Amino acid sequence: MADPGESKKDEADYKRMHSFPLIRHTDMPEEMRVETMELCVTACEKFASNNESAAKMIKETMDKKFGSSWHVVIGEGFGFEITHEVKNLLYMFFGGSLAICVWKCS
Repeated sequence: MADPGESKKDEADYKRMHSFPLIRHTDMPEEMRVETMELCVTACEKFASNNESAAKMIKETMDKKFGSSWHVVIGEGFGFEITHEVKNLLYMFFGGSLAICVWKCS
């Protein structure tokens, strides 16, 4: 039989492995990308069970910092095709399967 302590260690390793942000696609400048990524991680950790509140927090912060017309989608298992301003798109994963898409379109 498996050792219960080892099972918990495996689970902790899995969570640690999937708790970092993974950028799938971006065309943002380095500084904006880092700020946006940190904001997304903070919002998703703060509102772990409410993606709508996390998206609202990200959108409002991005509107204040980088001008209006930012859009945010957070969820699992979605596809998208969007039109966005050049150098204003970030598509990332966080926590394993939670996808976050942030883009500006005015």
